[in-house]
Amino acid sequence: MSSLPFPVRVAAGLVVAAVEETRDLPRTIAGLPITAVSRVLQLGMRAQQVVTELAIKGDTALDGMRPVEEAPSWARFDDDLPEPPARFESYDVDDTSIEFTDLADAPRVNGHSRALEVVGGTEVETAGTPDALPGYESMTIAQLRGKLRTLSVDEVTELLEWETAHGNRPPFVTMLSNRIATLNAQS
Repeated sequence: MSSLPFPVRVAAGLVVAAVEETRDLPRTIAGLPITAVSRVLQLGMRAQQVVTELAIKGDTALDGMRPVEEAPSWARFDDDLPEPPARFESYDVDDTSIEFTDLADAPRVNGHSRALEVVGGTEVETAGTPDALPGYESMTIAQLRGKLRTLSVDEVTELLEWETAHGNRPPFVTMLSNRIATLNAQS
């Protein structure tokens, strides 16, 4: 061990470190911008983490003070929607009675509901609904997407056949075709 005082030894160590840093200066200068940006980003991310941790602790503390809502007022579920009106009506047009049969009670033909329109005493068949999914003809694409997972390949195939024979709406045909392919791939 050296008999020199501690402050002298620290000063000598500083001089040696300064000389080493001076030799490495060209390499250090080249990497300095990257190092500086990296440190700034690191500090920013750490600050965000600290703020987020504080917010989580605050939420935890405040949650005990608030009553829990069973169903938030902003949430809407399919079960909460009002029942659609009955789908049968009667009209008198120029002394001719036109009646529409409720599709739920309509007779089945080729696996589809058959709605009848009585025009001047003669029954005329109108587009019905497929048995696989009652109400399909009035569904939006989002409603159909929500119901597809519950249907079998045969039921989805029936919907596709009905769609191509009636509306032939491209988004519906594509969704039904893709679901059939997915179900066949899972088998």
